Amino acid sequence: MAISWIETTDTLDWEELSALYYASLGPKDPPRLKLTFSNSMFKLFAYDDGKLVGAGRALADGMDCSYLCDVAVLPSHQGTGLGKAIVAHLLEKSRGHKKIILYSVPGKENFYRQFGFRRMTTAMAIFEDQAAAADRGYLAD
Repeated sequence: MAISWIETTDTLDWEELSALYYASLGPKDPPRLKLTFSNSMFKLFAYDDGKLVGAGRALADGMDCSYLCDVAVLPSHQGTGLGKAIVAHLLEKSRGHKKIILYSVPGKENFYRQFGFRRMTTAMAIFEDQAAAADRGYLAD
């Protein structure tokens, strides 16, 4: 597996990115992905023989807060260290921020612990669909 890395969206196929998210995290439509990635300070795309197999981004303000989000790896490439490499890259880009935040898919919290992330006691959220977020394990009572 010879992974090539790209940090810009200049040549990104938004349909291919949408398919990656559909396969790994759930549906995200191309226009929404284009907006969110375009508004993110840091982004990384992993290609295996020209095929998009992993991606991630960080919303950051350059000083105070960086929020790692949308880290996704195709199921065929999970367990290969690709997700770890994406997170490590985004963390390195985020160094110097006073805090680096993320929220993970329920059940994947231990994966992020290896990077130094710890559970926050004060984090709160409002989701577009609160009931679905609660059903999927994102919200506590």
